[in-house]
Amino acid sequence: MRPVSTFFAEANVSDTHHYLCPSCGQWNRVPASRAAEGPQCGRCGAALPSEAAPVELDARSFDAVTARAPVPVLVDLWAPWCGPCRAMAPVLAELARRRKGEVLVTKLNTDENGQVAQRLQVQGIPTLLLYRNGALVQRATGAMPLA
Repeated sequence: MRPVSTFFAEANVSDTHHYLCPSCGQWNRVPASRAAEGPQCGRCGAALPSEAAPVELDARSFDAVTARAPVPVLVDLWAPWCGPCRAMAPVLAELARRRKGEVLVTKLNTDENGQVAQRLQVQGIPTLLLYRNGALVQRATGAMPLA
């Protein structure tokens, strides 16, 4: 398997960024040159996130987001009691900040969404899953640095 960093480098990154509306779940395309202007959702008018942070998923939103995302989706499967998972939090926040609009960084709490973790055959956490065009393209288990 290719390193995740290689996958991100090969991703088709254009001058248009994609944002997921936290209110209605609509994907919005925003020109990179206008991303700092406080864009709003084209469907519901809610403000799109100005701060890049991992997006919380649940069992209902997991399939929809990973299947329909116009950008690669990195899913962090974690639990609140897991030390390595907590150590990964700032790394994922930094990745979300650096790749805002180009990659959607998400989190799925395995304690609250055990059926998804079971379906994905997660045997250890943190587990990182990388989806592109609805397909799982990379999987890694364990804490790792940003690089």
